[in-house]
Amino acid sequence: MRVTQGTFSFLPDLTDAQIRAQIEYCLGQGWAVSVEYTDDPHPRNVYWDMYGNPMFDLRDAAGVMAEVDACRRAFPDHYVKVNAFDSSHGWEALRLSFIVNRPKKEASFKLERQEAAGRTVRYTTRSATATRP
Repeated sequence: MRVTQGTFSFLPDLTDAQIRAQIEYCLGQGWAVSVEYTDDPHPRNVYWDMYGNPMFDLRDAAGVMAEVDACRRAFPDHYVKVNAFDSSHGWEALRLSFIVNRPKKEASFKLERQEAAGRTVRYTTRSATATRP
């Protein structure tokens, strides 16, 4: 199973040249870029660990790529993503987020269905890898 979170998640993995092009676009828009990583890519896990500090004043994609490469080396079996935050008035939100590194073995999830009173059906997403011995 391939984890599909963020922009470009349904495409094949981006090359370093494509990642650099996206980072250059983000910096050209004046967005702050940060790098995050996790070993738990559950769709509801929105709190990934930040690698380093957000790069608010950086205007060169080489600096961000250096952070991405350092994070990949430090956490080779984790998911790594790049975030671009727009701090301009009226937006003040994440504008772009995409995965730049995946572990060799992707996480897997299963969907559990539970029938309740009446016609109510509840669904829960659980990590299949967490239930293995």
